[in-house]
Amino acid sequence: MSNQTAWKTRYEKAMLGIFGEPQLVLTEGHGVWVEDEDGKSYMDLLGGIAVNALGHAHPKIAEAVAEQAAKVMHVSNFFTTPVAIELGEKIRKITALPGQEPSDSAKVFLANSGTEANEAALKIVKSWGNQHGKSRVLALEHGFHGRSLGALSITHKPNYRKPFEPLIPNVQWIEAGNTAALEDAFLQGDVAGIFVEPIQGEAGVLPLSAQYLQKVRQLCDAHGALMVVDEVQTGIGRTGAWMGHHFAQVTPDVITLAKALGGGMPIGATVTMTEDASGVLHPGDHGTTFGGNPVAAAAALAVLNEIDSHALVNHAKQLGATWMKNIIDLENDHIRQVRGRGLLIGIELDADYAGQVVKQALEAGFIVNAANPRTVRLAPPLIISQDEADSFTDALPDIIEKALKNTNQNLEAN
Repeated sequence: MSNQTAWKTRYEKAMLGIFGEPQLVLTEGHGVWVEDEDGKSYMDLLGGIAVNALGHAHPKIAEAVAEQAAKVMHVSNFFTTPVAIELGEKIRKITALPGQEPSDSAKVFLANSGTEANEAALKIVKSWGNQHGKSRVLALEHGFHGRSLGALSITHKPNYRKPFEPLIPNVQWIEAGNTAALEDAFLQGDVAGIFVEPIQGEAGVLPLSAQYLQKVRQLCDAHGALMVVDEVQTGIGRTGAWMGHHFAQVTPDVITLAKALGGGMPIGATVTMTEDASGVLHPGDHGTTFGGNPVAAAAALAVLNEIDSHALVNHAKQLGATWMKNIIDLENDHIRQVRGRGLLIGIELDADYAGQVVKQALEAGFIVNAANPRTVRLAPPLIISQDEADSFTDALPDIIEKALKNTNQNLEAN
């Protein structure tokens, strides 16, 4: 019995099977690379689902965590720490539009995950609506905002929601990117706010246009609604800008962050960007025991400073554009589309066998995932090099051919 098999057996006995059987039992990582229990190495092109912005075992994060853990690890929300305040100040700077100083209205609430960040945003929208006689919340079809009951209420996939219904009422789904549907939803009145992702990652890396995001902002202004931009997956330099919506030159009322913010440590943030949004919640309206945890805050501050000092936002922009072009230039008949921005890339196939591509990529030493049955998602660490990206591009045609062969064999067997 291999070490992998032994650990998976122990996992099955000890852990609640929410995630199914793990693909691998990973023991360590360095940079873009991870190693499993049997000693095999893999290039991590998923980055912990867009989390490990600086890769694995980055010395700056490790140093920041160790130093802070030796000082104080937790203080509760009755107190705060210098590192949490410094992180809040840094988040205010990176969420402001490029070239602009943070608004005096911009405020930061630190949580522990993207779901929690969106829960806080939803409470802001609901409270705003109650204060102004508005009850409807708009969300986009194929959007994903988390798995808790509140965040799930604005997450579109029916399979995620139906087992737990009834959820929060008065949520209206509209087709993503459809301006006419957007306008019609607002014209019906009673809109408290709308949740959007600049790129719908879980839906298959589907970008929204600048024009669409600008229209959302215009309609929110015209109808007194709050615009919430979920940057949990697209923020922190992932798309070649600090925020995924920055390319549209709009300022939302609320931004939610997580994933890459902590570089591997659990942390989230809800950022209120306007006076309207920042004035909604008052002491006692919301809270968290671990939010602003000084160890997580120290890790996040190290991540943001390292991205800043090494110009990794621009690196993501340049490398992502080159990488997508190189994949397109393969002229592979089975690749229908390559889309995304920066280092969030979706490779759409000609049929529903992305899961087999994931398996064959793993056999070849690459970790990727299937965002949907025919789209392979890449969200590697921002430190990935051109040579490392090229190695996957070179291997991709063979990976696809093996995946297609296995898919056809399975179909014939059934």
